Amino acid sequence: MKIYLVGGAVRDALLSIPSPDRDWVVVGSTPEEMATAGYQAVGKDFPVFLHPESKEEFALARQERKSGRGYKGFQFYTDKSITLEEDLIRRDLTVNAMAMDENNTIIDPYGGQEDINKRLLRHVSPAFGEDPVRVLRVARFAARFHHLGFHIAGETQELMTEMVNNGEIDHLVRERVWKECVRALAEPSPPIFIEVLHGCGALARLMPELEKLFGIPQPEEHHPEIDTGLHALLSLQRCAALTHSTEARFAALIHDLGKGETAQSEWPRHIGHETKGLPMINQLCDRLSVPNPHRELALAVAEFHTHCHRAFELTAKTLLKTLQRLDAFRRPERFALFCICCQADAQGRTGMENTPYPQAEYFKSALRTLQQIDTKAMARQGLKGAAFGEALLKKRQATLAEHKRTYRGDTP
Repeated sequence: MKIYLVGGAVRDALLSIPSPDRDWVVVGSTPEEMATAGYQAVGKDFPVFLHPESKEEFALARQERKSGRGYKGFQFYTDKSITLEEDLIRRDLTVNAMAMDENNTIIDPYGGQEDINKRLLRHVSPAFGEDPVRVLRVARFAARFHHLGFHIAGETQELMTEMVNNGEIDHLVRERVWKECVRALAEPSPPIFIEVLHGCGALARLMPELEKLFGIPQPEEHHPEIDTGLHALLSLQRCAALTHSTEARFAALIHDLGKGETAQSEWPRHIGHETKGLPMINQLCDRLSVPNPHRELALAVAEFHTHCHRAFELTAKTLLKTLQRLDAFRRPERFALFCICCQADAQGRTGMENTPYPQAEYFKSALRTLQQIDTKAMARQGLKGAAFGEALLKKRQATLAEHKRTYRGDTP
């Protein structure tokens, strides 16, 4: 039995960056021998074991053969005779196909170290084209390592495009698509993930509502970048600089889906795009099994982001209704993310990345002011039921009207 550290942990060690986890490959052993040594079997499709003490994953060296379409269309073969090199060749990228032995010696049969030096993401073998998840993984790694100067090899880009054109990408399981998407949203440069999928054609298959935005113009005086798809990427980029929340980043990315529904005769204006986008967001979220927190924030940002942009123009009545529709009183944390998304939208325009956006603070300060109303004191006055509700409504509107008059910092 020989044990090797493999994959991302080796790659990250060579890059001198922290690695989130460590994976191990065991060569020259069997499931029975692993069990005898105290390892706990956990793999369903192929033999994976938990170390009796560290609980890290140890997988028997294996080969895989294509047996059908999609991510699950593989048969796995494990045997004592399978070599480390045979295990590594089935991996996606050369930078992920390296191993390290107990002496910290690097085993690199496919040029991973050279590609790290070249900052290159390159597939190991033509078998890459058999697994559509690898298109998403490469896009995600491009988003993770973009700030280090990594780019995708031309031949790998061509293979990814071929996988889209031959229909392999259409066999992805929707839960796996979302899993890769949300992981990509958490990376340092999430717009790169979308750019890669757009470039190879996968975005049109997986998120056609978002793909549709590319090539649709917006008024140049408000959007110097003009292209709506580019604005979506710039909004995501700005949101990534403001928060690590994947809910917010997702909402910033798809907040303008309604502009894809604007008739060409109305371009570059997009009147009513806020509500036009709501069915499209639900459609996208249904298809990818997007969790409710991501869906709900995306719907809120799509419908009300222009309300926030026009914050200083809103009457007290409209501002209060907006806060109520956003459920800001019961869900202040989500409301705070909403404000971040609106800021990301406003600053996600070419040359406007650092333009002040006081509307967000005005919205948040309005909520804080309303939260200071002493409802218990009102109740002690004997107000109940509808009378209490009407009195509270008037109090809130009057409070917001006064807040607007006294607020300082309501202009850029």
